[in-house]
Amino acid sequence: MTPAFAVVGHPNKGKSSVVSTLARDDSVAVSMRSGTTTQAQSYEIKMDGQGYQLIDTPGFQRPRKVLAWLQQQPLTADKRAGRIREFLADQQCQQQFPDEIELLQPIMNGAAILYVVDGSRAYSAEYEAEMEILRWSGQPSMALINPISGDEHVSSWRQALQQYFRLVRVFDAVKADLQQHIELLEAFTQLHLPWAQSLQGLIQAFHNQVHKQRAQSCAIAAKLLEDLCCYQLQQKALSERSAKALQLVLEQRYYQWMRRAEIQAHDQLQLLYRHHQLKRAETELKLPADLFDTDQWYAWGLDKKQLTKVAAIAGATAGTVLDLAVAGHSFMLGAIGGGIIGSTAAWFGADKLAEISVKGLPLGGFEARQGPIKSKNFPYVLLARFLYVYRVLQARNHALRGELVVTEVQVGQVLEQLQKQQRKQIYTALDRLSRQKPVTDLADTLAPLFEIQ
Repeated sequence: MTPAFAVVGHPNKGKSSVVSTLARDDSVAVSMRSGTTTQAQSYEIKMDGQGYQLIDTPGFQRPRKVLAWLQQQPLTADKRAGRIREFLADQQCQQQFPDEIELLQPIMNGAAILYVVDGSRAYSAEYEAEMEILRWSGQPSMALINPISGDEHVSSWRQALQQYFRLVRVFDAVKADLQQHIELLEAFTQLHLPWAQSLQGLIQAFHNQVHKQRAQSCAIAAKLLEDLCCYQLQQKALSERSAKALQLVLEQRYYQWMRRAEIQAHDQLQLLYRHHQLKRAETELKLPADLFDTDQWYAWGLDKKQLTKVAAIAGATAGTVLDLAVAGHSFMLGAIGGGIIGSTAAWFGADKLAEISVKGLPLGGFEARQGPIKSKNFPYVLLARFLYVYRVLQARNHALRGELVVTEVQVGQVLEQLQKQQRKQIYTALDRLSRQKPVTDLADTLAPLFEIQ
């Protein structure tokens, strides 16, 4: 049997948040309004052929009356699960206790119990009826203390829950990171021995998924950089006058395409991390209004000091290739010259991002051409904005629905965390892109940036 876990508890204690976090999918309905879940909903969590079933259930509504019905006749412990099955089959009970019927059905079909309570609220005896009902089922059980707005009552909850459940864990459904998620899965393996091997396989699959998502993120970033740094737009015209008249239209089309390409790359990243509900225009993920707002470029890309340093490194690298080509006969003049040339004002200028030109065609007529962008800072700005979105999405808990404030990424500061050789490879690659030269294995070159937390 595939491992299955029914998430149960009192209304409005974070059950759906737990499901959304464990499913790593923000399409699961989460609300602070009691009774969001009215029917049991099943979610298949699968990776690399391993997985389990997660069942979101309605909250207990009338547990004391249900327990009173179950206790109408004295029963020994071995008969209690059968009594619950009688309750599920009773037509009058189905009409009178629909929420408890929905809640208990998957448990009696074999699901283990994940009982969720709010650790920020004081423990009271009113919960004991529902915990006793769950104990009657005889199914493997774990309690999760979800500190929704604080942990001041966690200790008293733990004392009470340990009397009813085999395992008790504190799990903040909205703030839990991937490591805490994996630790909870490891606890699941202790609930029911026949499921342990399957769940261990799933844990390994989660680790594999992290690496795959990171590699795919690098690939998306590399394609975005290559596309935007090399993009040109051409339009043919019969006369030079007509070609010049196209300039404004061509410029608008050029920048619209560039903006749309960046948005699409961020969309791909958001889909990769399964954040379907996140609106990037809202405050929780706010980018500068315009990719081409050059006043923001030093905040996102490299500052002038960093650009000068990078120019010397990238220029010297290009010059060294020339020295090698002539067997060193230039006595390193190429490296020196390359460094000087790379440090010129061409590295800083951003006033004319993508000049437009009009050229005559060999076979007659004219062509208006827009782009590419020449600024050496442009690929760093693109990369910084992408890293910003990446960091938000890969770390964001799927149960989180509120505002998330993230510090802006100044890519120069991120680069400084890399090893010298890694930085040099990135400097050289982005320099080539800014000169519209091909870069081999760009995604692999960028990979170290995506491993920094």
